Amino acid sequence: MANISKSVKLGVFTLAIMNVTAVVSLRGLPAEAEYGLSSAFYYLFAAIVFLIPTSLVAAELAAMFQDKQGGVFRWVGEAYGKKFGFLAIFLQWVESTIWYPTVLTFGAVALAFTGTSDAHDMALASNRYYSLAVVLLIYWLATFISLKGMGWVGKVAKAGGMIGTIIPAGLLMVLAVIYLASGGQSQMNFDGSFFPDFSNFDNLVLASSIFLFYAGMEMGGIHVKDMENPAKNYPKAVFIGAAITVIIFVLGTFALGIIIPEKDINLTQSLLVGFDNYFKYVHASWLSPVIAVALAFGVLAGVLTWVAGPSKGIFAVGKAGYLPPFFQKTNANGVQKNILLVQGLAVTLLSLLFVVMPSVQSFYQILSQLTVLLYLIMYLLMFSGAIYLRYNMKKVPRPFRIGSKGNGLMWLIGGLGFCGSLLAFVLSFIPPSQIAVGSNTVWFAVLIIGCIVVVAAPFMIYASRKPSWVDKNTQFEPFHWEVQATTAQTPAPEQHKETDEMEHGQKPL
Repeated sequence: MANISKSVKLGVFTLAIMNVTAVVSLRGLPAEAEYGLSSAFYYLFAAIVFLIPTSLVAAELAAMFQDKQGGVFRWVGEAYGKKFGFLAIFLQWVESTIWYPTVLTFGAVALAFTGTSDAHDMALASNRYYSLAVVLLIYWLATFISLKGMGWVGKVAKAGGMIGTIIPAGLLMVLAVIYLASGGQSQMNFDGSFFPDFSNFDNLVLASSIFLFYAGMEMGGIHVKDMENPAKNYPKAVFIGAAITVIIFVLGTFALGIIIPEKDINLTQSLLVGFDNYFKYVHASWLSPVIAVALAFGVLAGVLTWVAGPSKGIFAVGKAGYLPPFFQKTNANGVQKNILLVQGLAVTLLSLLFVVMPSVQSFYQILSQLTVLLYLIMYLLMFSGAIYLRYNMKKVPRPFRIGSKGNGLMWLIGGLGFCGSLLAFVLSFIPPSQIAVGSNTVWFAVLIIGCIVVVAAPFMIYASRKPSWVDKNTQFEPFHWEVQATTAQTPAPEQHKETDEMEHGQKPL
């Protein structure tokens, strides 16, 4: 998003809608529609223990370090040192890289439903080779555009968000109301229990993926200083945005469950099938290809915006000496070309899993679960780090603060977010009973090995740093414990000591 002038202040509702636009995606609705009425419980539960804590904690951290680079690298690094700060931002980047094939799979399915034959469209949407081709074609096209410079992408993203998310969500709800009001029979049992069947433990697995639906709200924390009276107005924006988000998810999920029987729900196709069924009911089948294109446009506009996004964060940190010079190269437009190319190769390799997994749906689910796991590790670091900094940096000004006095409210909010993230992390390892994921051995192997490799990689890179990796033109502010150590001319606290030769005799980065 473009920088906002200091003289222009964001209103409460404006920031609330910005948060909604950044978080809401309709592609995940079918996953929760399988739970019927109890899906509302999952949405509300995840909002209380994850969405709201993420927004508030990120706002405090962003306000604390508003004049310093690094984002989550800064937040976690101030608490636990550079190694874990680098781990956090590395996870954020890799998570987004793994996310691309899953979101583009949804885009490929949407494009498949632009045909005139239902049977042909569904067969094409289920074809893994078609999905692979579309994912790779669109991703590399987005990468190519990113390398050319993306000053115009902001307008495309706004249009895509409105045309591909907000309008379809509203339309889906209106169609459900028309369907029921005119005598249509609901496929969802609204007489069921609001609370899920906790005795069937593996049924909770798909629900754990709902945390990723809400992920990304921490990005809104950067705007905490762009509001009048943020201590009062920012929480209002958070709660309004959270309420709108939950309403869209709950009513959108119900709208799908009303028109599609639970046994026929498919994670990648059901949103399009739901629209198609509603349009047939109101004798407007000609709208099916239109909504399919709109949804695909929303997905593609989002991916176009994000292809270069998370990579910018790790690029800035890399120039401070955390990545080899190869990853610091830019093209004539100042775009981090080598990071984008490596990211593209990773997306390509992940997409090739299409030909290994038993179905497009199983591929979609296992990559979604791995994405959740990696992102949740970052959130665990963020929540615990925020609590730790209340004691380790107690005198640092907090323009936005959770609780006017003491640390009790931070313990409650941060602890709730930490425990919610930990619960979702554990549940994400369990294979879902609703989806054929093939061998459980493959499921566990991909998730466990994937987590180990991704978590180990930044520590290995960190241990391999060399003085030549530092870009001398980069000014990266030192951490507070480095400043204290320099001022006192004493070693930094034990947990923050850096023993490698890279920083020996040099000014801290």
